[in-house]
Amino acid sequence: MKISKVFRGDRTIWVVFMLLSIVSLVEVYSSIGLFAYSMAGGGSPAGFFLKHLLIVVATWGVVIAASHVNYRYFSRFALLGFWISVVMLAVVLMMGGRWVRMPVVGQFQPSEVAKVMLVLFVARVIALKKEQVADLGSFLSLLIYILLVVVLVLPENFSTAALIFLSCYLMMLFGGVNRRWWWRLMLGGLLLVGIGLGITYMKYEKSQYAGQDEPRQEQLLERSSTWGHRIYSWINPDPDELSQENMARMAIARGGLVGKGPGNTVHARLMTQAHNDFIYAIIIEETGMIGGLLVFVLYSVFYFRCIRLSWKCKGRFGALTVAGFGTMIYLQALANMCVAVGVLPVTGQTLPFISYGGTAYLFLGCGLGVIQSVAADVYKEEDAPVPEAEATEEPANPALEPLNS
Repeated sequence: MKISKVFRGDRTIWVVFMLLSIVSLVEVYSSIGLFAYSMAGGGSPAGFFLKHLLIVVATWGVVIAASHVNYRYFSRFALLGFWISVVMLAVVLMMGGRWVRMPVVGQFQPSEVAKVMLVLFVARVIALKKEQVADLGSFLSLLIYILLVVVLVLPENFSTAALIFLSCYLMMLFGGVNRRWWWRLMLGGLLLVGIGLGITYMKYEKSQYAGQDEPRQEQLLERSSTWGHRIYSWINPDPDELSQENMARMAIARGGLVGKGPGNTVHARLMTQAHNDFIYAIIIEETGMIGGLLVFVLYSVFYFRCIRLSWKCKGRFGALTVAGFGTMIYLQALANMCVAVGVLPVTGQTLPFISYGGTAYLFLGCGLGVIQSVAADVYKEEDAPVPEAEATEEPANPALEPLNS
């Protein structure tokens, strides 16, 4: 069997995914130590690395399998998947947690399911509405669905809610919604978010100066106080505090231009989140600014290929799906890298396809598989010339016609 028949889709994206997977295995193995000891009570990190290796292998399987499915069929499950994810988010919110435990799958975050399903759902709605999507009513109705997911995610994870909203909101712009209302709402939303975060910061700062240690410890159990703490620590950093953020900066400084070499990290031994939220800092510590820049280039090349595929895809559903997943993965990568270098406060976002594996890794793999499915369809159409007589015929499957416009 030819390799091209197994790895269908865009070859450049496959190469980027392979390189990110290699970086992931090397850096997770290098940085998992302290987390493994703290979680396993002094056990070996080998078990956690093996789990990550299995997740990476499983994700490759998911991407390959999804790439062999006609991407139009994903539209048919988008509506059901959307409402299932909404129900899961509502249940988790009422339970006061962020995780759901399933018999076979184990523990996973419903917000990761919602990210994938919402992108498919938004692409489906815009593709079906066609010209009507530019109407104000269609704009508002689609926005309500997006906000429904965002509101359910927001209480437990502000950064994920922001990532979901921004990715899907950009999809609406790509899909041809009313631009005037799009920009008005964008500016108004940014203003409200800025005011909200400012109030949260000032409340947290006031509790700091008041010396209310006990009440403040109780407030930290609330997510709003967590946001305030992160913004406060970002604006008013304490250089003497052994925080994850400070150790990430020290790791970057130690890496310099060429780094200390794979496996020669020092700060990963002191950081509980070195394998996850701050793995980009460890990459720079071991491979230097050159390695950090190469990782950024890999994500940029990936996003460029996604946008290129989106423009070349004739079906609106496929074009919007590629743009949506590509934007979401790229924005998440940028957020993680910006946190590591101190440009943004801590968000809790992982580095896609590099950070320690779990449900986030697998479900992003689902999105990547859909991208490769669209790519395979695009390149198949390019390689197969259509006779002029057949070009005017109706689609063979009328059920897929709305998605081919």
